[in-house]
Amino acid sequence: MIAALTAAQAMVAATARLRAAGVDDPARDARVLLAHAARIEASRVTLIAPEELSPEIAERYDQLISLRAIRVPVSHLLGEREFYGRRFRVSRDVLDPRPETETLIEAALSEPFDHVLDLGTGSGCILITLLLERTSATGVGADLSEAACLQASANAVSHKIQGRAEVVCSDWFENIQGQFDLIVSNPPYIALSELQDLSPEVREHEPRMALTDEGDGLGAYRHIAASAPDFLMPGGRILVEIGPTQGKCVVSLFEAAGLTGTRIIPDLDGRDRVVMARMP
Repeated sequence: MIAALTAAQAMVAATARLRAAGVDDPARDARVLLAHAARIEASRVTLIAPEELSPEIAERYDQLISLRAIRVPVSHLLGEREFYGRRFRVSRDVLDPRPETETLIEAALSEPFDHVLDLGTGSGCILITLLLERTSATGVGADLSEAACLQASANAVSHKIQGRAEVVCSDWFENIQGQFDLIVSNPPYIALSELQDLSPEVREHEPRMALTDEGDGLGAYRHIAASAPDFLMPGGRILVEIGPTQGKCVVSLFEAAGLTGTRIIPDLDGRDRVVMARMP
């Protein structure tokens, strides 16, 4: 029966399934996943709408919709996510790149840098984006997860910057050497008490160690603030993504560590998103 449906009919049915499952934008997801099942660009779905789906595509589509209905993220089903206009391979081993993190990218690019350290690099999207935007720079990505390090390394290769990016398995600064004129991080900042408030896509399918410090959400910033001065060149900058209520606390941690020029930078929605500080 599924094989006899046209693409348009299959999308209508899929949209209804996803809406019943509580998915936020069911029509968009139904369309994107049909394109993936049919192995075409999403912009071409309209062209196949009147056509009957082959049994192979129909079965593939049904599997994708079934997984999305139990809230597996679309990016995991596609195996990639767009960030800063580029596509990055993702999996359940790394945090999904998010649009609000582009605030961190913009802030980092607002001044020159030559050598960048990305703490908790995950997919590598922050490090790789910065190196692609600054073609003379080099950088290091550090992550405690070996699977994340492999993912970041693979993304570096696919974006052809592996010669300028080193990926190190490290617990924050533990295995890092040298000094940097820019340190960036999007660390786990969800407090344990807030974990249950996250969407099922995030709570059940993204790596827990990339979401929470299992405490008050400030543990990573304490680690980073304590050691960053040892790895920052004079005048070097540090930029970290934060939760919208954490700005003042993170500023205090950085100032107590001897960093200066602290500033809280909002995202496009006006929420506090990035804290910046500088090595005197």
